[in-house]
Amino acid sequence: MRKIVHIDMDCFYAAIEERENPALRGKPVGVGGRTMRGVLTTANYEARKYGCRSAMPVFKALQLCPQLILVPTRFELYRGVSAQIRAIFGRFTERIEPLSLDEAYLDLSHLNTSGAALAREIRNQIREETGITASAGIAPNKMIAKIASDWNKPDGQHEVREDQVEAFMKDLPIGRIWGVGGKMTAKFQGMGIHSCGDLQQFDKLEMARRFGKWGLELWELCRGIDTREVQPHRIRKSISTENTFRENLSCLEDLRPPMHSMLDELASDLVRYEEREIRSLVVKLKFADFTRTTAEKAHGVLDHSIFEELLAEAWQRGENKPVRLLGVGIRFKDPQERLQMELL
Repeated sequence: MRKIVHIDMDCFYAAIEERENPALRGKPVGVGGRTMRGVLTTANYEARKYGCRSAMPVFKALQLCPQLILVPTRFELYRGVSAQIRAIFGRFTERIEPLSLDEAYLDLSHLNTSGAALAREIRNQIREETGITASAGIAPNKMIAKIASDWNKPDGQHEVREDQVEAFMKDLPIGRIWGVGGKMTAKFQGMGIHSCGDLQQFDKLEMARRFGKWGLELWELCRGIDTREVQPHRIRKSISTENTFRENLSCLEDLRPPMHSMLDELASDLVRYEEREIRSLVVKLKFADFTRTTAEKAHGVLDHSIFEELLAEAWQRGENKPVRLLGVGIRFKDPQERLQMELL
């Protein structure tokens, strides 16, 4: 039986800053946002009570919470703690698929101990050795494990066993499915669809007719079907980061601050791949109607000005449609391609 665990650190950057400076504990803290035009990288739970959240412009966060304490990002510190956590994962399995500095999938199917007990022990070791907390989801597949990891946050876990998947998905709010944001949730609700069980009433043909290719994917997702494997040793062809906005952004200028914040995170990630050569830079936009476009340019370094050009190009293709998701990324050259060139 498959035992997939999704580990998600609780307000990772903010939790580390509170550990480093205990005077911050119990106070609303936002990490990032070097200027009023910047955006928050994350906010702790005290700040979230006021409505502050990641990717929110600093000026708006301060309007919601004037006493918000802003702390600059320290990615070198966060990477060090992430490496500690990765080492803890390695005590239990080699089948680790990192998603970012603060979350990962673990395949524990080869171990006889229950997934819940293993997740609890992993979380205990993280707390004891790093001083910060993690939440976990345990399930037969990656999608449900990721949803379940958010069930008992912070510092909790939730398990969905194989014989519980049908009941779990039937009552799951439709907005918890990957790719279904606020606007789409509202559209579904206008159709009388509030849960995955409601969506399960449509057959594949009807889903394809109503939602196109994405409808076929939705047909599986709303039933808890996810056949993806945890992929620990794949050669990275690219690195990227994405942000699905809580509210669609209708202006190009509104996209720039979150993009530059995401590029800081991308630059931090890139340090781990310093031996790889960059082939191109990429900007992806998904619009409110779920159409998407990708702008790409061959360039050998992470250059903010190039990303500005790509963002404008992608925006123009959308003909002023509101944007629900922004992604920025880097594609690497194939290591084999470099090797072949050296042998010539």
